[in-house]
Amino acid sequence: MFPTIGDLISYLFHVQVKFNLQTFGTCMALAFAGAYVVFVSEFKRREKDGTIVGIQVKNAGKPVEVIVNACIGFLIGYKVVAIVWALFQGHDPVSLLFSLRGNWIAGCLLALVWGIWAYVSKQEMTATVIHPYQLMPYIVFMVAVWGFLGAKLFDAVEHFQELMYDPVTVLFARSGFTYYGGLIFGALTYLYIGYRHKIKLIHMADIGSPGMMLAYGIGRIGCQLSGDGDWGIVNRHIKPDWIPQWAWVDTYPHNAINAGIFKHGYYELPVGVYPTPLYEAVLCILLFGVMWLFRKRLRAPGSMFFLFLLLNGIERYYIEIIRITPKYTLFQLSQAQMIALLFMAGGVAGFVWLTGRAYFSPAKEIP
Repeated sequence: MFPTIGDLISYLFHVQVKFNLQTFGTCMALAFAGAYVVFVSEFKRREKDGTIVGIQVKNAGKPVEVIVNACIGFLIGYKVVAIVWALFQGHDPVSLLFSLRGNWIAGCLLALVWGIWAYVSKQEMTATVIHPYQLMPYIVFMVAVWGFLGAKLFDAVEHFQELMYDPVTVLFARSGFTYYGGLIFGALTYLYIGYRHKIKLIHMADIGSPGMMLAYGIGRIGCQLSGDGDWGIVNRHIKPDWIPQWAWVDTYPHNAINAGIFKHGYYELPVGVYPTPLYEAVLCILLFGVMWLFRKRLRAPGSMFFLFLLLNGIERYYIEIIRITPKYTLFQLSQAQMIALLFMAGGVAGFVWLTGRAYFSPAKEIP
């Protein structure tokens, strides 16, 4: 496994490289970048076909907008500059991320620059129309913040006993994030931003669905490459001839969380397990391809979102059967499986509603 990008480069090119950029974090950044491209493409397509329209913005002179922009600038300068500097110094950027340390000078400078920019732009603006896709930088930032908090919160609830015993370690550990927590909090943030800008929530949900599926698939690549603990149960079955060994069982040598036994200078699981992040990465990227192919054919508002709920729920429910996540006493289901069942129910109910709406619409009535 490759906890850092330096480990991955060293393995691929057979050269020793000391570069502490975390593989999981890099893949998460790529996931956001991929989703960004898909979101922008869908926003532009939906605006072009008239589903959504431009957003009228008036200069209300609200100081809160200037303050919010200044705070965003401070956070970026305070953390991002410090993390980049830590990388060049050969230090661990993850420990810096999960701490109160940062670069005060860069934070204050960027806060000043962004605050002035927000103030000047508002003063120059009396009334104008912006395209919905131009909201994406703000959406990405806010979704990242709230999605991160949601993923950590859901993981803390999933490991409630550990949380009660040692809350600081659980809440501030560099590992321990639940996908559905990030998805739910991030999606609610995304929908709220659309609501604030008077875009119908059903259209926002449709636009965001393919990008969410792609982002999940790319993020799981990071889980597999780094070995972050999201693997499966012990695989005791005989491997079929047509499946490669690396796709059937893995011991995750040199994993990012130092799980297993220590030998040959690194930690490795004592027995092979199912590489479930690999399965999810392949499945979700393929499912994104399916959604992308059908996006222009599913014209009814909500159909793309209901398809996402159904596909994502089915995929996650069945992959959880061979994952090591804790199972609750009630029905022996994991937290993710319970949410996946709700997703599937929501997807089925949504399509039933769309079918009934089409059948009983006035256009279908016999005169």
